[in-house]
Amino acid sequence: MRKRVALYTRVSTSGQTTENQRRELEAVAARSGWDIVHVFEDSGISGAKGRDKRPQFDAVCKGATRREFDMVMAWSVDRLGRSLQDLVAFINELAAVGCDLYLHQQALDTSTPSGRAMFQMCGVFAEFERGMIRERVAAGLGRAKAQGKTLGRPKAGAEVEARIRKLHGGGMGKLKIARTLGVGVSVVQRILAAA
Repeated sequence: MRKRVALYTRVSTSGQTTENQRRELEAVAARSGWDIVHVFEDSGISGAKGRDKRPQFDAVCKGATRREFDMVMAWSVDRLGRSLQDLVAFINELAAVGCDLYLHQQALDTSTPSGRAMFQMCGVFAEFERGMIRERVAAGLGRAKAQGKTLGRPKAGAEVEARIRKLHGGGMGKLKIARTLGVGVSVVQRILAAA
């Protein structure tokens, strides 16, 4: 059975065209004997935008989940997104439904053993990136504590706490108390839960 593929192309500005991307991908599909069953194109949309801001990228994800095609083809990794984490999440989503990925510029084809190995390396680097971010956040928090900065949610003063309890005891709802005192609803909930 011939492989059913979907093309995904994207350009960041409306002055650019996806024609070159599409022509190259169509040539690869023809040489490989793959049938193009869908073409998705996001035009004038940055790769830094999330899935919810890229309607055709979202359609690719949904089409893969519905098993409308066996592989997604894209010109380059940066056409899919700007973050390694987002790319790995996308590839994991495809893998979960048995859909492969072909990236022309990176010569990555997850239907081949070498392509799968390369994908696994991407996962290792994404995990490394997450670890580095966690370490930087922890170091920043440690530095802030060492400088005597108070971390976490700001505390409501004793007077505010007393007023919250009094208004609640008088039958006022949490939302109205928060509006009346100019504090967040979560502050009101936390103080009443502790009481």
